[in-house]
This record gives sequence, structure tokens and C-alpha cells, in this order.
Amino acid sequence: MSHRAAAVFLLLLASALLSAQTASPTVADAQAFLDRAEAQLLTLSNQEQQANWVSETYITQDTEAIEARASDRTIALATQLIQESHRFDSIQLPPDMTRKILLLRLSLDLPAPSDPKLREELTNTVASMSGDYGKGKFCPPDVSPTTPTPDDPNASHCMGQDETEVFFATTRDPKALANAWAGWHQIGAPMRQRYARFVELSNQGARELGFADTGVLWRSHYDMPPVDFSADIERLWAQLQPLYVELHTYVRHRLIEKYGDAARRPDGMIPADLLGNIWAQEWGNVDDLVAPPTTVPTYDLTKILQARLTGTSDENARHMVKYGESFFQSLGFQPLPETFWKRSQFIRPRDRDVICHASAWDVDNNLDVRLKVCLHPDATDFVTVHHELGHNYYQMAYRQQPFLFRNGANDGFHEAIGDSIALSITPDYLKTIGLLQQLPPPDADIPLLLHTALDKIGFLPFALVMDKWRWEVFSGTVSPADYEKAWWDLREKYQGVAPPVDRTEADFDPGAKNHIPTNVPYIRYFLARVYQFQFYRAMCQASGYHGPLNRCSFYGSKPAGDKLNAMLSLGASKPWPDALQAMTGTRRADASAIVEYFKPLLDWLRQQNQNEKPGWRPEPDSLKASLPTGPLACDPKPAPAITASHAMPNQKSLAQDTIHLP
Repeated sequence: MSHRAAAVFLLLLASALLSAQTASPTVADAQAFLDRAEAQLLTLSNQEQQANWVSETYITQDTEAIEARASDRTIALATQLIQESHRFDSIQLPPDMTRKILLLRLSLDLPAPSDPKLREELTNTVASMSGDYGKGKFCPPDVSPTTPTPDDPNASHCMGQDETEVFFATTRDPKALANAWAGWHQIGAPMRQRYARFVELSNQGARELGFADTGVLWRSHYDMPPVDFSADIERLWAQLQPLYVELHTYVRHRLIEKYGDAARRPDGMIPADLLGNIWAQEWGNVDDLVAPPTTVPTYDLTKILQARLTGTSDENARHMVKYGESFFQSLGFQPLPETFWKRSQFIRPRDRDVICHASAWDVDNNLDVRLKVCLHPDATDFVTVHHELGHNYYQMAYRQQPFLFRNGANDGFHEAIGDSIALSITPDYLKTIGLLQQLPPPDADIPLLLHTALDKIGFLPFALVMDKWRWEVFSGTVSPADYEKAWWDLREKYQGVAPPVDRTEADFDPGAKNHIPTNVPYIRYFLARVYQFQFYRAMCQASGYHGPLNRCSFYGSKPAGDKLNAMLSLGASKPWPDALQAMTGTRRADASAIVEYFKPLLDWLRQQNQNEKPGWRPEPDSLKASLPTGPLACDPKPAPAITASHAMPNQKSLAQDTIHLP
């Protein structure tokens, strides 16, 4: 072939290739793209999950770096594929392909710039904040951070998150609690500047994907415009707020009876260190302080478990998990894989730093499911086990779906499954499995409902604050100079809690909660509180139960299990209303099940609060722990009755096969 002929041939070949690239894409092209994308994403997702597991169970600079590199690869690929997917915007695709492309575009909870150096900076920043959180400790005033942990667990020593949580749950000295609160929250301050940089980089990535900021991206996951989603969350909160205000008023009064001036504030707010939890997010640990005086016999599940489980820490933890596995087996589900028992972390290792925050893992998007927990034989962790296994059984149920559909119908669904199972931990269930010898009388319903509300209802505004703060930070409404004030302004407005010690903008209290440095969206937990009662009522009805909703347990009901599995196996293959309909027969979220469940308690709380002023008065300076006295500007009228609500719609990061406890 002559040089001239070769040149003509190459020109024609280039022209043909260019024409192929610019030709209108076809459905077959889109299918080929999705097949390739899912195969690539599955491979990188599995690699990232392995890296994340090692990073959280063996925290070192090296494992943080490995995690960051794995995350960088996944984000880079997802960003590239999202950009490629826009090639098919002009053609009509079948519904399943359209849904896959939608889920792909919404898959990054951590959107990153396309610039490799900036993307690497972002992933390294998140990995370092996550590592700092996992290594975080509260050290009592007389202990140095370098002091070795003594063999005697009762000796004074620095405490990680799990030990600090136990400290808050069991300590009743207000001065010690205030010191511990301030000590734990110090772990956030060093993250402050890194977090501000993280926001800049994440927002740049979100804008490159076509979103105004990362918060808008997050709120786009729920099948409605982001602004409508925000409004719907407020609508739902308005329906649930009356119950919260009555609970807050009652708890505040009882804490003042216990702690006196340490709990009394002229604005009606509750000091955040007195509610039995590091973050004041759930209040069940102060049940002994606020429970109504009664001679009606109830039960203490923690004492029962501690008397029953007398083996080693590892043996006790595995026994706790067996209880949860048995519940799912009673509904017709299979036993957990053998690898689950070999690869899970059930207790805190003594030889290294780990992140103890409870989470459920799907390491290979198939059957390599695991728990990462640091369990103790107590009532809280008994519930945690049932909750986390709900994630694992959901993960196994949708494993036959294509990769982009291997997730919950929305992220609120994933959280609600385990919680709906946990609602079934009733006296009937505990008696059936041999942990109770006799059932409490019906008169015990109020103490039991109150205990449940301390966690379930007490949690609601905290869940709102976690993401409303981040939405405002991502949007620029809150600047880095006002991070701390904005945090406490929201906690005052929604929760009615205040810091026990003065704060300044040198602090960064949001960073002392796992989901902020690890970048896990939180509104899913608020939604889960709504969904779980709806799922629970549906399974109670399927089991044939008739009676007060709060006494139902569907343990052992195969019809309830069939209804649950029908929803779980759909994964994300259908819009969330389709999955909801498979479970409940309705396509709309509905808070009426919460109303039904807690109605006896709400009536009782109103009676108890007749001589109390409900509510609190937000203060101009939310960073101050103590304020001058003044009248409490609260509405003395009883809170309006809670009515049924129709709540909002609402995916998963491609690497989010790890599901965290709130």
C-alpha cells in the first residue's frame, strides 16, 4: 500500500470512528454501558469495603491511607461513569435502565472534584477525621492520655467511645458528667479546619455533578425536589413535636427532682450531659431517674442478661447475637453464614484502636456479611443486635439483584427494618425465649412505653439537627466562623437541650459524633422512626395479632416473615412506594402507627405535666452553659393531639455496604 493510500485509509478510519462516537446512542448502547458500569463498580465496591473494614478494626496511619486510596478509586470511577451516563439523556430507556442511571447519579454521598489531586485531598481528609474519631478518648482529669490502661477495669483510665457511653449511662454525679461531656467533646476541636476544607471540596464535587451543593445532592434521594423534601420533614416533625414536648417537660421535671440546680435552667432547657448519653440523642439510660413510682412489677433486662450470660466477653457477645439470629430464623429466614461468625468483630480488642460504633457490613455484596460492634450484656446492646442484624438480612435478601439495585428502597428503609424487629422485643417475646419467667401485668404498660419513648421519641429532634446543620453548612448559610453557634442554635430550637459548659468557636462539637467526621447522612434515622412503626404494625397484622399495638410480638410468625421478605428482596429495584406497598398495602408513609403505639403514654404525660409549663425558650447566646434567670416563655396550654401524617418519600452510596447505628 502506498503512503498516499495509507493516509486515505487512516482518514476514512478516523472518520468512521468519529461518526460512531457522535451517532445517536441506542438502548443497546445504554445496556452495554450499564453492564460495564455495574461490573466495574462491583469490583471496586468490594475492594473498598475490605479496605474500610481493616481501617475501622485496625486503626493506623497505614490503614487510613489504604482506605483513602480505595475510596479515591471508587469516587473517581463513579464520577466518570456519571459523566458518561449523560450520553443517554436524549433517548427513552426502559424503566429499569432509567432507574439504574438515576441511582448511579445519586450514588455519591461524598462527591469529589474531578481533579485527581483535589479528590485525593478530600478522601485523605475524610479518612483522617474518621481515624481521629476512632482513636478519640475521654481522659479523666487525673489521667494522662499516655497512661497505660490498667488491668483493673474500675481503675481510672482513658476511655474510648464504648466505655464513655457506659459511663454516661451509669454515672449520676453531675460534676463528673459535666467533666466527661467536656472531655469527650474535645475530640472534635482538632477536626474543625479539616471539616471546613472537606465542605469546600465536597461542594465542588457536587457542583461538577450538577447539584448546587452536597446537601442538595443528599436531599435529591427521596423522589421529590429537595426544597419539598425539607418542607415535608418539617411537616412531619410538626406532627410528632407535641409528644416530644410532653416527654421533654416530664423528663426535665424529674431530672430537677434528682439533680436540683444542676438540672434547672431558667429557659426550660435540659443540660445535655444529664440525659444518659454522650450526645443526648437517646434518653433510655435515665429511665431509673424518671420512671413513675409504681408497685407494678416490671423487669430489668440488663440485670437478667448479666445474670444469664456469665462466660467470657466474647462468649457473651456471641450469645447476644444468637438471640437476634434466632428471631429472624423464627420468621423463616436462613441462619447467618459461617463466615459471619469468623469475621465479625463482637467486642473491643485490647491490643489496638478500633471504631466501636455499631455497624453492619456487606463486604462482598453477596454473603460476606459482618457486624462491627463492641457488645456488653445489657438491654441497649440486646436491641442493637436485633437492629444491626436487620441490615444484614436485608443485604442478603437483595443480593440477587443487579449491583445498582443492591440496596434498600431508600436509606430510611434500611434503618427501619432492624428497628421494626426491635419493637417486637416485648415481654411476650422475652418470655418465649426464656429471659422472663412471667409477664408484667397490663398496668406495667406505662413504664414500658415511657422507656421506649425515651429512646424513640427523644431521638427525633437530634436526628433533625444532625442533617439540618450540615445542609446549612453545605449551602453556605452557616460559615466556618459560626459552626459551633449554629450547632447549638439548632439543638436549642429542636431539642431543648443546652451545653453543660460554655462553648466557643474554638470548639467543634459536631465532630464528636461519629456520623459527622465519617460523612454519613443522618436524616435516614428520622425517617426510619416513622417507617419502623408502619412496618411493625403491618407485620403484627400479618401475624394475626389483635390487641394493643405496643404489646405485639410477631416472633415465630411465618406470614409476617413472608411479608417482610417480599419487601426486602426488592432492594432498590422499584421506587420506595412500591416496596412500602409490598409490606403495608399503602404507598404513603404514615405516622399514625406511632400515634397508636404511644397514645396511652401521651394521655398519661399530659396528666403528669398539668402543673408544669411545657417547652423552653431559645436563648440569643446558645454557647453559654448558664444564663440569668427570667420567666419561661412557654405556652401553658396542653399540646395539641398528634394526628395521622402522610410522610415523605426518600439510596445508597456505591460503597455504602456498611450500615451504621445512629
